Amino acid sequence: MPTAGRPRFGVVGGGIRGALFAAAIRQHPQADLVAVCDPDPAVRERAGTELGVPVQPDLDAMLAAHPDLTAAVIATPDFAHREAAVRCLEHGLDLMIEKPLATTVADADAIAAAAEAHGAKIMIAFENRWNPRFAEVRRQLAAGEAGAVVNQVINLNDTIFVPTQMLSWAAQSSPAWFLMPHSLDLACWLSGGRPVSVFARGVKRVLPERGVDTWDAITATFTMADGSVTVLNSQWVLPTSLPAVFDFRYELNTDTTSFRLNISDSGLTRYDAAGGQWVQLGGYRHYDELRGLGVDMIGDFIAVLNGAERDLPGIAAGRMITAAIAAVHTSLESGLPQEI
Repeated sequence: MPTAGRPRFGVVGGGIRGALFAAAIRQHPQADLVAVCDPDPAVRERAGTELGVPVQPDLDAMLAAHPDLTAAVIATPDFAHREAAVRCLEHGLDLMIEKPLATTVADADAIAAAAEAHGAKIMIAFENRWNPRFAEVRRQLAAGEAGAVVNQVINLNDTIFVPTQMLSWAAQSSPAWFLMPHSLDLACWLSGGRPVSVFARGVKRVLPERGVDTWDAITATFTMADGSVTVLNSQWVLPTSLPAVFDFRYELNTDTTSFRLNISDSGLTRYDAAGGQWVQLGGYRHYDELRGLGVDMIGDFIAVLNGAERDLPGIAAGRMITAAIAAVHTSLESGLPQEI
């Protein structure tokens, strides 16, 4: 039963991310998971069995059935955040929204306006901020222990499994929308900078030939407000023989120091007849408790809803990243640099 005085959550979208967040809320001692909604009958059946809460076919049904909700997680596909977020905000809910905030500036502005109108607390799920390796780099830079940033080069890619099998909506997204929000948010968070212009190039051949009309690979070069340069490389056509479904390598160079992080290599490799795989530990269980970066992230959001102070990525950070990635796509189509 929900407990008075603490956040009561609904989760919008029961896919991979929504299921993770729902499970994290369910086990949290200072929050209640009240309901989940998803249009897919198979997802609803699984969520109902695993989570033991009511599962509705759509957001309107969830809001009508559970007027006691005080917060929600928006874990719909990238392009589908606006309607769900605005509807929840109109019902007075605080929100954690999966990255990116939106895939158009107009959608981001609509969510921001609704949040301001209703006085809601908003967090954007830029999960890599909770990775202790990135947090340590940021600490050293902020403390003046590692010099001033000159450039950052970030490779964040997926194997072709992701757009052809994992995401049914890949044609409505791109490597830039799906991957670059992670990379660019980190670049801004680590350096304290913001992007002011971008020039992007891409390849669009492999995936369209497979019936997925989106970009294969994109390289975007950002000029930052502090004069440094950030280069983002993201693609969706790596071979499935790689040891992980994603490839995440981060390089940050200052005038005195260089940092290198390989996030996709977990440090644990399993070899069997199918080859070698890096075992990923982004979400794992300790006894019966779910742990991992996503769990820590939503735990901090719950803490804020319960009155704690936390430095969390909000609407301003989300809108900045949406505007920057929208400019990447404008540059791709026009062949010209774009101001942000």
